[in-house]
Amino acid sequence: MEPNDNREVTDAIGRDGAGELDFEACYRAARARDRRFDGCFFIGISSTRIYCRPICPSRPPRRDHMRFFSNAAAAERAGFRPCLRCRPESAPGIAAVDALSRLVGAAMAGIEEHAISSAHVGELAAALGVSERHLRRVTESQLGVSPIELKQTQRLLLAKRLLRETSLSLTEIAFASGFGSVRRFNASFKSRYGLNPRAMRGRCGGASGMPADGNPVHLNLKLEFRPPLAWQNLLAYLRFRAIPGVEMVDATHYRRTVAMGDATGWISVSMHESATALNLEISPDLGLHAGAIIARVKHVFDLGSAPAAVSEHLRQDSILRDTVERIPGLRVAGAFDGFELAVRTVLGQQISVKGASTVAGRWAAALGAPVATPYLELNRLAPTATDMAARQEGELSALGMVGSRARCLIALAKAVVDRRVNLSPASDALDQIERLKGLAGIGPWTANYIAMRALHWPDAFPAGDLMLARAANLKHKLLEARAEAWRPWRAYAAHYLWQRLPDPANQPV
Repeated sequence: MEPNDNREVTDAIGRDGAGELDFEACYRAARARDRRFDGCFFIGISSTRIYCRPICPSRPPRRDHMRFFSNAAAAERAGFRPCLRCRPESAPGIAAVDALSRLVGAAMAGIEEHAISSAHVGELAAALGVSERHLRRVTESQLGVSPIELKQTQRLLLAKRLLRETSLSLTEIAFASGFGSVRRFNASFKSRYGLNPRAMRGRCGGASGMPADGNPVHLNLKLEFRPPLAWQNLLAYLRFRAIPGVEMVDATHYRRTVAMGDATGWISVSMHESATALNLEISPDLGLHAGAIIARVKHVFDLGSAPAAVSEHLRQDSILRDTVERIPGLRVAGAFDGFELAVRTVLGQQISVKGASTVAGRWAAALGAPVATPYLELNRLAPTATDMAARQEGELSALGMVGSRARCLIALAKAVVDRRVNLSPASDALDQIERLKGLAGIGPWTANYIAMRALHWPDAFPAGDLMLARAANLKHKLLEARAEAWRPWRAYAAHYLWQRLPDPANQPV
C-alpha cells in the first residue's frame, strides 16, 4: 500500500468508521501493518482465537484464518481474546461523523468515559434522547454488539491496561474499571480472557503491588494515536487559551488540575519517545478515576482523529491545500471539561484571546477551590456548574465581565445543572447546539465553537467568525457556502484556516 494512498482508509472503513468493512482493504492494511488503520478495525485469527490490531508485530496469519471486526467488543462477542503483544486496549478510537452515526458515536463516547461509573445503559439512552431499545437496535445494527457488551468490553480492556501499565492493586483495578466487587471482576476477567487478573499481570509483565517504600506512585499511561500529529501546533493552541491556575502549557507538556468525584489532583501530558503515543501522568489520588481521565485526555488531544482521511478530503480545496500539506496531522483541540470550556468561550466573546484568559484566571482564582500540586502555577480547580448556578450577577461582574456575560454564564450553569444542556461528547451535538442557542447571550458562533471543542463534533463550523473569513479571503456568506464541500470535517477546516493567520493571538477565544 502506497504511503500517500489515503483514499484506502475511507474506502475500507466507510466515511466515519461505522460502515461495513471492506475485506480486501483491511487485508492489505494488515499485511502492510499500516498505522493509518490502527483502531479502525481488529483482526480475528480463527486458528488461535486471538484478535489483534492491524499493526501487530506477530507473523501475519493466513488469509483464510482472518476475520475483521469494526470494534473490540464485536471480536470478543465472536469468542476472540485480545492479543498480549499488540494490546488492542491501547488502540486509538474512531470518531463518528455522519447523521446515522451521531447516536452511536455519542453512545460510544459515553460508554468510554462512564464505563467505570454506576450509570446504566438506560440512563445513557435517556441522556441521548432515545429509548434504551432504540439505542440497542442502532448499536447492534452498526457495530454488531449491544451497549451492554460495549460497556463490558471497555471495562475489561481498561482493567487489562491498568494491569500492564500501573502498580495499582488488584482491588483498586477492580473498582477503577467499574466492577462492583473483586469477586465479580475476577470472574468476568477469567471468563472472557481465560486467565485471572493476577496471572494476566504476570503474562503481560505488568507491575504488581505497592512500591517498596509504601508510597503511592503516579500512574504513567501510554495513549496511542494514528500519526501524524501536529504536536507543537496543538500545544500552541492550548497554551494561548490556558486558564491561569487551572492549566499550564509549555513547549513540551500540558498540565492541569483535576477533580473527579471526591478526589482531586493533577495530570501531565507529553509526547512519547515513539512519536506515535502520548505519555499521560496521573497523580496518585486520581487512580480510581483513570478510565474517565483517559477518555477526557483523548478528547483534549483528538486522539481518535483519522488524519489521512481528513487530509485526503480537505486538500481537494484550493484554499486549504497548502496549509493541509504544510501541517500534516493538525487536530481539533478538545476540552477536558465541557462546562469549563463553555465558560472560557463565553468569556472570549468580542475580546482578545489574552483578555479572555486574564478574566478566566480571575474567575478560577476567585471561585475555584484551592488544590495542592507539585507546580506553583497549578493551584485552583475550575468552578463547577453547580457552584456557578448559585452565584449572583454582581459576583461575576466584579471579576471584569460585563453584566450580560455574567447573566449568560449563570443561565448556562443552571441549564447544565438542570440537564437541559449536556456539554459532553456523550450527547447529540446538533441537538445541543440548538439548546445552547436558546440561552440568552449564546449565538450560532459560540454554540458551534463549544460543539467543536467540548462536544468533540468534527463537523462544527463557527461560520460567523471574522478571522475565518479573513483567512479564507471570503465574505461570510460565501465562506459558509464554500464550507459545505468540507463536510464532514469542517471543524478541521476551521483550524487549518486559523493556521493561515500570521499571529496565533488573532485566533478566536
